Amino acid sequence: MKHLHDIPSAFKQEFANPRLWWTRAVVIGMAAIAGLVVVGFTWLAESALDLFLHFNAKAWWLVLLWTPALAALIVWLTRRYAVGAAGSGIPQVMATLDPAVNPADRSLFVSLKLSAAKIVLTAGGMLGGLSLGREGPSVQIAAGVMLAARRFLPRHTQISAHSLLVAGGAAGIAAAFNTPLAGVMFAIEELSRTPEQRNSGLIVAGIVLAGLMAVSISGNATHFGVIHPGPIAMALALPGLLVTLVAGVAGGLFSRLLLASARGNPLGRLSGWRSRYPVLFAAVCGLLVAAIGIASHGATFGSGTGATRAMLAGDSSMPAAFVGFKYVATWLTVWSGVPAGIFAPSLAIGAGIGHDIAQLLQYPYAPALIALGMVGFLAAATQAPLTAFIIVMEMVDGHSMVLSLMACAVVASTVSRVLSPPLYGALAQLQLQRLPQAPTSQTTS
Repeated sequence: MKHLHDIPSAFKQEFANPRLWWTRAVVIGMAAIAGLVVVGFTWLAESALDLFLHFNAKAWWLVLLWTPALAALIVWLTRRYAVGAAGSGIPQVMATLDPAVNPADRSLFVSLKLSAAKIVLTAGGMLGGLSLGREGPSVQIAAGVMLAARRFLPRHTQISAHSLLVAGGAAGIAAAFNTPLAGVMFAIEELSRTPEQRNSGLIVAGIVLAGLMAVSISGNATHFGVIHPGPIAMALALPGLLVTLVAGVAGGLFSRLLLASARGNPLGRLSGWRSRYPVLFAAVCGLLVAAIGIASHGATFGSGTGATRAMLAGDSSMPAAFVGFKYVATWLTVWSGVPAGIFAPSLAIGAGIGHDIAQLLQYPYAPALIALGMVGFLAAATQAPLTAFIIVMEMVDGHSMVLSLMACAVVASTVSRVLSPPLYGALAQLQLQRLPQAPTSQTTS
């Protein structure tokens, strides 16, 4: 016969154990600090971009000198002092979670030093007007802060480094997008492979708290305002399906292009030149990004958040080739080797796809197609459909489009899987090659 639940013992275990309370305090406290750090990083990155746009408006030609020079400097600093800060930051966190990584080697991918470097270098990229996002870097930054909590936890704690890394990475998404629910989903979909049931509530609480830190400072307003998608009826079906398929194909090819660039596959001679002269290569990429920015009348500079917001608001002044311009500018930025995320640029590209198809079909409710384009391209590029769906839903207050956004994310991600392996998983395998003795597992193909 099973014993009844022992309430006094359970009470003592949960509420009268000082070590357990100290563990909770450390995890929750570091989650709050991680959220605050990401909020500060957000302010710094956006201020850097505002400063760039201010000077660019006064002297448009200056970008042809400034952007390549800053791109070269950032790549030199990254390679010289913080190799682990290169790229998005999400693959580094995923690599750190790999069982092949010894505790002594975690600092190759995630640490307070790399978090600090990531903040400065990514903000520097924004100051140069490069086409990058800050959300992926926020994952690595917050994970570094949370991992530092390990030294303050009591001995023989049940909170593992794996749990702290998952909580930190997800907290970065939650605080960066001001979307706590998306942070939880990101932890489930991308980071957590072996969740620990006993501590899952505490970890989720830490993720949500980090997001709430952003809400408390930045306000509870949606990132892109409240969209007005019009009636969600059969009239949306064919235009919505077209946006979904185009975004899925474009996002899948984008993922394949980024992965091929990381492996050194595209344009063989250029990849060889990149490996021999990385700083000069970064300068050339910066010059091309600057030229694209001038050709697009400044629309492609920075993360693309301004362009996305303008399209959702009904601004029809976007360049006709904005999608192509932003697509290439983001690829060149990532290929240059600067620390750069792709979440915000992906949302901008997807918004452009929805905007263009709405104009082509003369669909009267463009915001609906723009929102579908955002979720479709992001889901296809990252192959994380649930995270993409929740991020966009929370950022545009698109609760009336829940089923449409979810279906778009799933279909676009499925299309992408035909064209490319999961981007972050494959990049994480490349990161593992930096280990002193690289694991024998083959890179995803």
